[in-house]
Amino acid sequence: MTCTESITPEPGLDRRNGFRILVINPGSTSTKIAVYLDDDVVFQETISHGSGELARLGGVLEQYRLRLDAILEALERHGETVSGFDAVVGRGGLLKPVEGGVYEVNDEMVHDLIGNGSVPHASNLGAPLAREIAARAGVRAYIADPVVVDEMWEVARLSGLPEIPRRSVFHALNQKAVARRAARDIGMRYEDVNLVVAHLGGGITVGAHLKGRVVDVSNGLDGEGPFTPERAGALPALGVVGLCFSGKYSEDDMMRKLVGGGGLVAHLGTSDAVEIERRIDAGDEHARLIYEAMAYQVAKEIGAYAAVLSGDIDAIILTGGLAHSRRLVEWIRDRVSFVAPVMVYPGENEMQALAEACLRVLRGEEEAKAYR
Repeated sequence: MTCTESITPEPGLDRRNGFRILVINPGSTSTKIAVYLDDDVVFQETISHGSGELARLGGVLEQYRLRLDAILEALERHGETVSGFDAVVGRGGLLKPVEGGVYEVNDEMVHDLIGNGSVPHASNLGAPLAREIAARAGVRAYIADPVVVDEMWEVARLSGLPEIPRRSVFHALNQKAVARRAARDIGMRYEDVNLVVAHLGGGITVGAHLKGRVVDVSNGLDGEGPFTPERAGALPALGVVGLCFSGKYSEDDMMRKLVGGGGLVAHLGTSDAVEIERRIDAGDEHARLIYEAMAYQVAKEIGAYAAVLSGDIDAIILTGGLAHSRRLVEWIRDRVSFVAPVMVYPGENEMQALAEACLRVLRGEEEAKAYR
């Protein structure tokens, strides 16, 4: 059984004109959908899938039919007909590395997402679901800026061990979307500005955007960059080796310490920034120290990526859920504002970012790329 949470538009939205876009964003226990009329949301809904229901189905790929049926039921409930869409856009999954942009869903993409050897992840269903619904509508399906966007300079790929090259895995969708928004707000094109963008969420990634390309970025999934609410971030390497061979921890234990049990969780027992700020307001100096240390590490990382751009920076952008924290933002701003103006765009806004990317293609402002 599924339960839903809906967001309805403001009264009076004109649904007759413009491009009508369906957005699909599968998560581990939910599927978010939204219908946009150009830039305006017609409705948005989070379809929650029961954990028992998903467990009975098995792996991610076996959830495809459940999620498809749930999307179609939600559309029908909102009076939406599949034939009314001009395009469908889905969340990009764990594909081969690609440059940023919008990609039309094709057979090779679907094979890499759900074929033998693919890494099982709910986001991998975004493109196949979008393609099936688009086929029923007789329109095209797209993805935009998946987490595997790779525009790194070759010099940036090198680490101190040739066996461990650096990889580009980051919050590409949100980083690129807010970078475009910031460029518009300062009266320029994304392709003409240099920005340092810090996504602050459960994971934190910081990227150097050089005239429309992310030429270097901290890969939070691999343990680079600041510690986060749930991740340990960059650590003294010899200390990690010591823990690995101490006999106290299995490989799974170590992975949980690094991702899921690190950062704020390890220090304070919670990843909830609201709870931590309550503790700080109540006089908890240890909570203040740890929270400020996370801001300090973010500021250091921004400084590092300012060096990547040789100090030629139009703005520093703070985004993600933690950018709602005025305290955290001000701690970061105090340390980096000498580099460039700081602009803040709280939240992830993934649905809006996908709709905007699709709309650029429909309007002819951007050409969709072919995935190979």
